[in-house]
Amino acid sequence: MPRETLLAKEKFISGCSMNFNTENNLFRFLYGTLQIIRPVNFIIAFASIIVAGLICIDGQFLITNIFFAAFSGALVGAAGNIINDYFDLEIDKINRPTRMLPSGILTPFYTVFLYLLCTIIAFFLSLFIGVEAFTVVLISSVTIFLYSFRLKKVVLLGNFVVAFFTGFAFIYGGIAVNNWQFGIIPAVFAFMTNLIRELVKDIEDIKGDSANNVITFPQKFGTGKTILLINILTAILIIFTTIPFFLKIYRIEYFVIVMVLVNSLFVYLMHSLYKNQSAENLRRVSNLLKLNMVFGLIAIFLGK
Repeated sequence: MPRETLLAKEKFISGCSMNFNTENNLFRFLYGTLQIIRPVNFIIAFASIIVAGLICIDGQFLITNIFFAAFSGALVGAAGNIINDYFDLEIDKINRPTRMLPSGILTPFYTVFLYLLCTIIAFFLSLFIGVEAFTVVLISSVTIFLYSFRLKKVVLLGNFVVAFFTGFAFIYGGIAVNNWQFGIIPAVFAFMTNLIRELVKDIEDIKGDSANNVITFPQKFGTGKTILLINILTAILIIFTTIPFFLKIYRIEYFVIVMVLVNSLFVYLMHSLYKNQSAENLRRVSNLLKLNMVFGLIAIFLGK
């Protein structure tokens, strides 16, 4: 084969290889961007605020306000996840080395840029709702940043902050339709569920937290006392879920779903947590608690 033909063939193969690598790197970059936003959490936050708006609406159907509230609230949550991963880089090298930053798929610089982008868009969207909504987004963004930077290292305080803002999404949905009081019950349910989930995640992360001098409740008081606290909180939550029905705030549809599905799953998960504290089971319990919050929202929506 002539030398020119061989050179042309090698150049063609090299070009194909470069194109393949470029496409592969682009895919990894887009995949990393999607994952650091936490698409499941984003969808849950978006849906939670939509549901909150529909639950709280009383009179004029403010669909545009509900959409802007849902999108801006989900973006605030996404920004919180992003900046939390940025500050947790060293911890995640131990606890979650496959995450986007410790694995090298995304850079710290790009992560900060993405955080700022999500935050700015959230501010802009909240202005369409009103000054009250903008103020909520501003305070939430600042507090979530402080949580990631410092507050999460204070025993239980960081857990309360995360759980509070998860529940506050329902109040925010109510603000969008000028009827925030109707969001109180789903807000309490979401707050309690996520406080329990945060404690489960702290047990899961105890090794990495210890290596990075982050003092969490399980690290300070032990896994046994943490599980006891989780069980107490779960019992309180189960009792709380029955109150709206007996006070005739929600209909029978709510009560049936809560008793048959939501509370049954709570009991099962607490039993599973007591029997098995392996990393795999802790992660499974954490994910199922997130799913159970969705079931609770369905119960509230159908029983409204």
